[in-house]
Parts: sequence; C-alpha cells; structure tokens
Amino acid sequence: MLELLRDGWEYFFRKHLSLTVIGILFVICVTSALSTGFWLPSRLAYLILLGVPVAYYWAKMNSRNLQVTTERPIDRLQEGQDFVERISVKNTGWFTKLWLEVMDPTELPGHTASRVIALGPREMKTWKTSTTATRRGLFSIGPVQVITGDPFGFFRHTTTYGRKSNILVYPRAIELPNFYVPPANLPGEGRFRKRTHYVTPNASGVRPYEFGDSFNRIHWPTTARTGSMMVKLFELDPASDIWVILDLEKSAHVGQGDDSTEEFSIKIAASIARFFLLANRSVGFITYGKRLFVEEAERGSQHYARILEALALATAEGDVPIGTLVSEEAKRFGRHTTVVVITPSTSEDWVASLQFIAERGVKVATVLLEPSTFGGTENSLMVFGALAASEIYSYVVKASDNLTTSLAQGNTPGESAPAWRS
Repeated sequence: MLELLRDGWEYFFRKHLSLTVIGILFVICVTSALSTGFWLPSRLAYLILLGVPVAYYWAKMNSRNLQVTTERPIDRLQEGQDFVERISVKNTGWFTKLWLEVMDPTELPGHTASRVIALGPREMKTWKTSTTATRRGLFSIGPVQVITGDPFGFFRHTTTYGRKSNILVYPRAIELPNFYVPPANLPGEGRFRKRTHYVTPNASGVRPYEFGDSFNRIHWPTTARTGSMMVKLFELDPASDIWVILDLEKSAHVGQGDDSTEEFSIKIAASIARFFLLANRSVGFITYGKRLFVEEAERGSQHYARILEALALATAEGDVPIGTLVSEEAKRFGRHTTVVVITPSTSEDWVASLQFIAERGVKVATVLLEPSTFGGTENSLMVFGALAASEIYSYVVKASDNLTTSLAQGNTPGESAPAWRS
C-alpha cells in the first residue's frame, strides 16, 4: 500500500504536477458552481474542459512533421582528439514549431549537443558540437530525442530519431624516445627467420606457383630455367618478439580516475606497444581483467589498433595475480623473446615467476608503479630490491612523474633504489 501511494505521488505531483493542479482546480470550480450557482466558476470549468484537450492536441501536433539527421564522421578516436557531431532538424510541415528541446544523450564526458529551438514552416536548423575526448573507454551516444509540449506545460511528447551507437576512445600513447629493454640474444644471420606472406627484402627460396599467388612474386629466371611457374618465398628480418604483460588484478591497483595506477598502467602499455611497433618489431600483449586477453605477437598498424581497442576496454577487475599470469603464459616465451611486465603490485611473489622465465633465456624488464604515490598505503621498496637481486631491469613510475622522462631512466641491476615517497 505504501509503495502504491509513493508511485501515485511520483506520478501526479512530480511528473504531471501542472495537470494535477489544473484537475484540482476543475473539481473546485465544478463544486463551487453547483453549490453557489455563481457564473464565474462554471465559466472556468468550461474553459478548463475545452482548454486541456486543445493543449494535448497542440503538443501532439508540435511533435509531428520533423526530420532529424545526425552526422558522426568517426566512431573511434584517441584520447585528446575531438569528437565532432552535426545535428540537423527540419520542419516539413506548414505550421510553426514554437518549442522543441533536442537532446542527444551520451556517456561521453563533457559532450553536450542539446539545445532548445523554434522552427518556422519548412525551416531547418543545423548545429555542430565538438568535444575533446578526455577519457578512454566505450561510450554510447543517441538516439536523438525531440521533446515538445503545449504552452502551459500540461503535456510533453518525446519522439526518438535514429538509433543508439557507440564511440570507442583509445588511450593516449606518449613518445618514448629513450625507452630501453634488454635485447634478446639472436642467433646468426639466417638461422632465426620466420616465413611470412608479406613481401620483404628477404627472399629465402622458391616454390611452385599456386592458384591465387600474385604475379609480382614470380621468380622469372627460375621459371625460365625449369619451364614451370615458380614464386619467391619471403622471411621476416631476424628480430626478437616483444611481449607486454599488463597487471589488471583488482587488489593491486589504487587511486581514482585519471590519477590511478590503472590509468597510468594502461597508458604505459599503449606507449610501449607503440614504441616497438614503430620500430617494426613484433609485439604481443597479455592481460587478465574481466577475462584473459592474448594478442599474438605481430607487426603493423592494424595490430596496434587491436591492442589499443583492448586497452580502451580494459578495467582492473581481475582476480589473477601477475605472477600466476606470467607462469601460465610462460610457454609463449622462447629464448629469443623480451617480456615487459607492467604492475603496481607490492607482493614479492611475482618476481619468482620472472626469475623462472629469465633462467630459460627470456629477457625480462619491468615497469613498477609506486602505489604509495597514488594514494596507497604500501610501497614497492621490497619488490624493487627483489628485482635488483634477480638482475631484472626495472623502471619505477610515480604519480607525479612525466612518463617520457621516467621511462627513459631504467634501473640496472646493482643500482640503489630510488626515493620512494614524493
């Protein structure tokens, strides 16, 4: 009963207060006219009885004969770029629309494309809104809503145009001109090459022509000598794979919003991936947030876009410690691999997992975020000491650091620990 009364109050006195007031006034006028016979209450009752349907019809007609179009040229952008949207509203009828509230609901922070307009007969209005994307993630936008009503505010009609769409904002990657990780030990020339379907400067042999092979891969001297079509085989340059492992265990991260270890870790991962892919290196990516995500080591801009997409959607909601993740995925790392681990964890347990793969010949580096500078209660002094004792190359990042500078000054084994609190 109490819930029913609450719903009734919400409906009559919050959502439809004007209509409720006019209804109460109508009852009072009718009661007064019947009890006193005075002409004024009866005239007011007639006016209300006729005016309310007119107001309803006005609001209904005001929402008709409208065309709404939206132009959103891009649905993927990087943090710091501008999202541009253009909205056009046209009145296709012969009656003026006095009050139209155009709303484009969105989750994108800071984006406001809504406004109140009036349209004459056959008139169209267009406006453009530009918003700087300040936060990575997946944000919904639309559909456009046009809200209109009568001059007295008794009735409101909402019409929806278009459909809901999404905007994906990638994390911003920074320049790392002096970033360094220990290089993997490569064998002699020609012994560590990978077959590839790409055309590279390294032609390693020939094979018989197969249907679908491009004509620019035909090796004409061999074709002329053998009398049958032969095509060239290509290999990638000998270079070690880089694997970036991002720690998204929930209990390891501290801080809120843009000043959290989560956001710093994701920005660092994007920057490191960009650094090596621009150098034409093969980069793999592993993380465990809501689920395990593995992107095999590849090259190219499309591969970088896939990594950025994973980072844009990443959240520190995992329950797998970074040490367990490294141990479980260790089979992916060969002797000619460099692994970069990004973590704010203050537990020393995960250092043993890095020691294990390092003993197998894998080169290891870490980017250690100092949680005490992000509002955490613990520091990474003991972890840094364990990394130094294990001769693992490390970077230390604090909340106040410039990432370009802090990721240019690694700590080689044997160096003293940095100052831990800012």
